Amino acid sequence: MIKRFFLYGIIGWSMEIVWTGLYSLMNGDMALEAYTSLWMLFIYGCAVFLEPLHDIIHDWNVVLRGIIWVVIIWGIEYSTGKILLGMLNVYPWQYFGKFAVEGLVRLDYAPAWFVAGILFERVHATFDRLKIT
Repeated sequence: MIKRFFLYGIIGWSMEIVWTGLYSLMNGDMALEAYTSLWMLFIYGCAVFLEPLHDIIHDWNVVLRGIIWVVIIWGIEYSTGKILLGMLNVYPWQYFGKFAVEGLVRLDYAPAWFVAGILFERVHATFDRLKIT
């Protein structure tokens, strides 16, 4: 479980670096500056605790599963952001704009979280197939 925790964390971290690097490109930053927070390693690592849910819903329709992941990810994003803000007075991320909820969640990121949830299902299946514990 510890291996999976850190592997999920590293995979999530990597996805976030690519995402923010692409965002830089879209804003004309040819250096493709990307960023994340060390806290995100641990937050993404918590995906290991969602594996039992994936085992339950893995045969469900992909659209329904994706919606479930979006809602769960928003909940994790909001709650971990609130915890870090309350305990350390820091935002590991801060969203702006009309779709931002208290700077902690962006509703317009639903498609990205949908895809991320489905990708993490694939990661889980791969870990199981490779017998990574």
